[in-house]
Amino acid sequence: MFSISRALPLILPLISGVALSLAYPGWNLEVMVWAWLLPLLFLLWPVVRPGSEGPRSPFLWGYLTGVAFWIPNLSWLRHSSRVRAGARDDTWCGWGAELLGMAAVIGLALYCALYFGVWAWFVARFARPNPQQLAMGPWQMSTLHSLRCSLLAAAAWAGLEWVRSFLLFSGFGWNGLGVGLHQNQVLIQAADLVGVMGLSFLPVFVVCTAWNAMARIVSVYRGEGTCRSRLDFTFAMVLLLSVAGYGMMRLIPNKEAEIVTVRTVLVQPNVAQVDAWSGALGPQVYKRLYDFTRLNAEARDGVTHTDLVIWPESALPVHLHGMPEAVDGLPAHESFFNDLLGAGDYSLLTGTEIYEAPRVGHVSAVLFREKYEQRQEYHKVHLVPFGEYLPYRNVPPFSFLQGVLQGDFQPGVTTEPLRLAKPEVDLIPMICFEDTVGRLVRRFVRPGAQMLVNITNDGWFLNSVETEVHLANAKFRAIELRRPMVRAANTGVSCFIDINGQVKSRLADPETGNTFIEGFLPGEVKVPKVGEITFYARYGDVFSAGCFFLVLGTVMLRWRRNP
Repeated sequence: MFSISRALPLILPLISGVALSLAYPGWNLEVMVWAWLLPLLFLLWPVVRPGSEGPRSPFLWGYLTGVAFWIPNLSWLRHSSRVRAGARDDTWCGWGAELLGMAAVIGLALYCALYFGVWAWFVARFARPNPQQLAMGPWQMSTLHSLRCSLLAAAAWAGLEWVRSFLLFSGFGWNGLGVGLHQNQVLIQAADLVGVMGLSFLPVFVVCTAWNAMARIVSVYRGEGTCRSRLDFTFAMVLLLSVAGYGMMRLIPNKEAEIVTVRTVLVQPNVAQVDAWSGALGPQVYKRLYDFTRLNAEARDGVTHTDLVIWPESALPVHLHGMPEAVDGLPAHESFFNDLLGAGDYSLLTGTEIYEAPRVGHVSAVLFREKYEQRQEYHKVHLVPFGEYLPYRNVPPFSFLQGVLQGDFQPGVTTEPLRLAKPEVDLIPMICFEDTVGRLVRRFVRPGAQMLVNITNDGWFLNSVETEVHLANAKFRAIELRRPMVRAANTGVSCFIDINGQVKSRLADPETGNTFIEGFLPGEVKVPKVGEITFYARYGDVFSAGCFFLVLGTVMLRWRRNP
């Protein structure tokens, strides 16, 4: 017979997970960052009478929350396998591709949900408040007990996000709790201190402390407490206001800072991945890139009004060394680039593949200046597993995917910026999802004038919310490092982002707002002449790593005392 008390342990985690998914692009309900945890805390930190039994299945409850969050949050991932089967939109493309796409979504969701489960287990086992000490102890001890529990819960969350960002196939750090704050221009400024994963500490700490305050009120109502108010929630509010105050201070423009202006044009070809593979539109794509570039960078009356033109990842229909001669309407690369670069005094950055040998290739960014032979190259360091290489290629069950992913690219080894000659500015190159990996991007930081440049191709995910999700994760690099960012994307979102993580302009249809269009976006990038070396740039994710080791030390100490 149905019993609501038996169903709640299954329903509440699902409510928490779905609620959290609403905080991200597609819904962008930031309030959920602060509300989603309450149903789960009802189970993990129950308001019980002293001596009552604690939670019995915390890992399961946390895991269910994670599954309910990650499956809708990763739904866009299914399109990658559908694109391989020839999909251009949401029309059915066969059982094989559809099932493989859903398997990718569910498989990654089931893995990422493990971190929710581990967090819930830790919070219930090692950080659960003692109701008697919370409501009946002296106010000093009650306050400290509440803050300790909230601190451990928040540290566990930030620490586990840090582990998720690098563990298993180079990690998957997307859509941490801090990313859910991406619309809150004030609070996210603290990312230059603690990184986006460190931001996740704040909402967990505040909500857990608020829960303890509510639990204390309930105990007083029952006649089991001595006082309604303590200083723990006040402390949480002071912390929140301090972060907000820091953010408002960082948002005040520094009018005395010297600025280098880079006149930049972002080109968005909007080529479907199916067409890129087939090569059928190769001549049209070259013409599109050529025409957009000449329109913006050609010298008029001897003056060039553009400093830098950027094409997206894999913009060239044929890899860089693959067109020594013109064939079937496709231009020879040397003459093609020499013609373009001779039209004006500017630099051209493009994404392409570069092969050093038949089976040794790189996903690369190439910066041209004046002529084809005068170029700088960057090879992508952080490759995408199952997209650009197959982990454990010869080991089952991974070997079964060799027919899907036939070759591997090789990672680059250098994190030296590319040097723009006019004006003299370092370009920090980020290809594809590298703009979501803060620990990598910070390695490019130097004291002088620098700007972040992301070239990407999100055509793998069709016209889904993935492009907005990618942007929401990427914008934190601008804040963490206090460098302006530009993003040239094949299908969107191509945009300009300032050092505060604010999108200043984006390429979109002026009537519908649709970003999945062909076109170009000119703009001026304001680059600080003396680049600030932020705490995050200097020390990386030390805050989140410290949180993890605090939690690990707590577990080991408790087990040593009570083996």
